[in-house]
Amino acid sequence: MPAFLVGAVVGILFFLGYRYYSLYLARKVYALDPAFVTPSHEFNDGVDFVPTNKHVLFGHHFTSVAGAAPIVGPAIAVFWGWGPALAWIVIGTIFAAGVHDLGAMAVSVRHKARSIGTLAGDVINGRARVLFLAIIFFLLTLVNAVFAVVIGNLFVAQPGAVIPIVVEIPLAIGIGMYIYRTRSSALLPSIVGVVVLYALILVGNAVPVSLDGVAEALGFDQTRNLWVILLFVYTWIASRIPVWVLLQPRDYINSHQLFIALGVIALGVIIGMNQIQAPLINDVPEDAPNFFPFLFITIACGAISGFHSLVSSGTSSKQLDKETDARYVGYMGAVGEGSLATGSVLATTAGVAATQADWEALYPDFATASGGAIGNFVNGVAEFANNLGVPLDIAAVFAAVVVISFAATTMDTGVRLQRYVVQEIGELTGIRVLARNLTLATTIAVVIPLVMALLPGGGEAGYTFGVLWQLFGTTNQLTAGLALAVVAVWVTRRGRNPLAVLVPLVFLLVMTTWALILNLRNFIEAEQWVLAPLDAVIFVLALWLMAEAALALRSAFADRRGVSGADDGTGRTDESAVARANPERGESTSGPTEGPTGGTRR
Repeated sequence: MPAFLVGAVVGILFFLGYRYYSLYLARKVYALDPAFVTPSHEFNDGVDFVPTNKHVLFGHHFTSVAGAAPIVGPAIAVFWGWGPALAWIVIGTIFAAGVHDLGAMAVSVRHKARSIGTLAGDVINGRARVLFLAIIFFLLTLVNAVFAVVIGNLFVAQPGAVIPIVVEIPLAIGIGMYIYRTRSSALLPSIVGVVVLYALILVGNAVPVSLDGVAEALGFDQTRNLWVILLFVYTWIASRIPVWVLLQPRDYINSHQLFIALGVIALGVIIGMNQIQAPLINDVPEDAPNFFPFLFITIACGAISGFHSLVSSGTSSKQLDKETDARYVGYMGAVGEGSLATGSVLATTAGVAATQADWEALYPDFATASGGAIGNFVNGVAEFANNLGVPLDIAAVFAAVVVISFAATTMDTGVRLQRYVVQEIGELTGIRVLARNLTLATTIAVVIPLVMALLPGGGEAGYTFGVLWQLFGTTNQLTAGLALAVVAVWVTRRGRNPLAVLVPLVFLLVMTTWALILNLRNFIEAEQWVLAPLDAVIFVLALWLMAEAALALRSAFADRRGVSGADDGTGRTDESAVARANPERGESTSGPTEGPTGGTRR
């Protein structure tokens, strides 16, 4: 099967999804209003609440949600065959991820840019808020731990990527300061930043930076662990800096990298006429994980991901200039993620292997597929770039820089969001020092995933991809399902049709609870006494929150039937009628408002 033909079909489907389905969601389901005063204007503080051009915000949002997950997940999932992997990416992106990302952003904007955890309390009840915050805390811990290991492994495997990635930080800060002080457009400075970044790839390839000697002198058994520690030190600092200084300009630089990477993949496939060497449906070994449900949690980002709801409601909603921008930022961000996931499938099925025998040698079993996922993607993209005349060694560094850039941005956002959650938990529990001491909250947000990332074990695939990725994927998809539950209740209470939200909601909750049960059994059999109790706790919290959401949804349908004139028959909702029937459940219009941490602004 020609790889370019597969990519073209997927691209057309994504275009149709954005052109028509996202428009339906924006107008009929979420009723986005260009005149609504967004929280970025209402609470503009120059730190977290900053009105931002939609193209700049798209760059931040996309690179924050992308990370390494839409690359790693599909690169593992092709183990079951490229057909199932691509089918889930396409269907999940159009009918689940877009609904989820756009919905979480729309609801958050209507509730003073509150986080999805706080929204669970606003929309469902106070218990739901506590339960959701606990699940989010676990998810962010796993996200930050997994991505730190991904970056550490790539720095070890591709030392030529160190200089470009390190220099990108002061480069982005300089661009951010220039844009902020001159109030000029970010487009030209960010393009200059990309040019400088890629020029540094040549420098990095000529002068690779290895910390092997330093790690050995300090007593580390793996150089990767030293990189992991340095990464968390960096994110501790980066998460304290205002978003316009580093996060936004680097995200905009990295958003250009999306189009460059996708362009390299597309042109490389066309010029090289690469053929997909993997089977459409793979005959996997008997001891491999079940296709159902594990495909749908292995590919999270790239199809639908709960982490996106944290970004949509945690940082992006605080920067949205106009409510209608949510369609472009939220839904298009999901499409961008699905496009990157498609590129990962093509790189690991058509780029990395010249024959089916070569591919089968890379994917003989699930452990090998998991452990080699990142390397397979990097080598596949390098082959596509080589079709364009780029030397293989430089092309491999380029691919590594793309992955690390996305993963590092997600870590920056993830640690910042984890700090918000820690402070919100402190607010709820009355621990004032936890709620108000940024240093303590940030330290907690860093230390816990750092410890998780440094845990050894996991067999041939390593602890992160042999063990941790499975729980990360399950928790991620569970969070997406629970976020959709919040959105479904909100939509229903406003007299709109919630079917577009309910279908992916039910599917995800079935898949994730099924996977949690299977994982619990596997963790106990493997004597994984860190993850088995964690899996059990998440499972109990999930069942409890699902019950609360089901009761709230039933109540919302009952309230909806009791409101006459909530829908005038044209699809437009009489918001005032709904608000009159449910005064305690409408958007907040007065009183205290939530600040960056989820607490009350004083």
